[in-house]
Amino acid sequence: MKSITIKSIAAFFLLACSGFTNPVSEPAPVKDISFKDAFKGKFYIGVAINRFQAMGRVEDEAKLIKEQFSSISPENDLKWQMIHPQSDQYNFEPADAYVNFGKESDMFIIGHTLVWHSQTPKWVFEDENGNPLTREALLKRMEDHIKTVVGRYKGVIKGWDVVNEALNEDGTLRDSKWRKIIGDDYIEKAFEFAHAADPNAELYYNDYNMYKAEKRAGAVKLVEKLKAKGLRITAVGAQAHYSLENGTLQEVEATIKDFINAGVHVNFTELDISVLPNGNAANSADVANSAEYKEELNPYTKGLPAEVQTKLADKYGNLFKLFVKYKKHIDRVTFWGLSDRTTWLNNFPIRGRTNYPLPFNRDLSVKKDVKEAILSAVQTSR
Repeated sequence: MKSITIKSIAAFFLLACSGFTNPVSEPAPVKDISFKDAFKGKFYIGVAINRFQAMGRVEDEAKLIKEQFSSISPENDLKWQMIHPQSDQYNFEPADAYVNFGKESDMFIIGHTLVWHSQTPKWVFEDENGNPLTREALLKRMEDHIKTVVGRYKGVIKGWDVVNEALNEDGTLRDSKWRKIIGDDYIEKAFEFAHAADPNAELYYNDYNMYKAEKRAGAVKLVEKLKAKGLRITAVGAQAHYSLENGTLQEVEATIKDFINAGVHVNFTELDISVLPNGNAANSADVANSAEYKEELNPYTKGLPAEVQTKLADKYGNLFKLFVKYKKHIDRVTFWGLSDRTTWLNNFPIRGRTNYPLPFNRDLSVKKDVKEAILSAVQTSR
């Protein structure tokens, strides 16, 4: 029998007196927790995925998505031109792969998007002779599309971006072909058709630059109009395409408060933070926005300087602290893209640049300081 020291007896006595007879393991450090586990019970952490990821053709990316995220959005494959390219043709294979990817990991699956002025084929608005459709004909075309697409994924896709980017920067309605042919109530009709196709699905209005007061006021007015008509709208999606300078904490908090007062939740649906200058491009996420390439507008081709990454980490950390503060009114925060490797901001608003807007690097390694800053929101809320 091994000798028992005075220290070991004392240690045993202290454990017994405190009610513990077995050693207690320490919880895992927060920095080792996945994004989805860290924010579990607060809101979904989502990511927009592309066709190759959904089909499992890029195995390392697919693996990382499943490990880190609890919700997915499709970058393109549920947009009209992809899923319904011709009047008599639907292409469901990529969308089916996307939905199956989410089902495999029990993710909250988002449908993006049903009605948008962009990435909608010309034929949608024209008759067989190329003439503009009547209001009634375009409404029927919209209804048929929504009924077919939403109906196919009824009960599986849990939330839909019903209408995307219908507002100008001053908060007025964009003069899209939908509005020109149908009228201002095309938005109401889209929500009506989507709810009929899946009464249990969450329905959203989605737009960029909601942190700007004028545009946000237009969105609030739109929400109030839909609710006054008795239409279902669950949340507004604030596309969080920020930069190190744009989208201040004060502006983002004002956005949250205004939509709470309007009676809906606010989700942050396309989060990324550009570290590059805009050049002569407008401060806008409109896909038509662009500017000429210049070397001085692409300063970090050999890597992101530490001081710039620190600014990126600070902004992400402060944003997530704000999101956690209002967690009762936020259902989802979604990054727009998995990593710097595939972010759309490498080519927008200026093609051919090297941007670093996301928590994961081009080699899929995590930006440790960025992740730790984001997860600090969980620690400070405990």
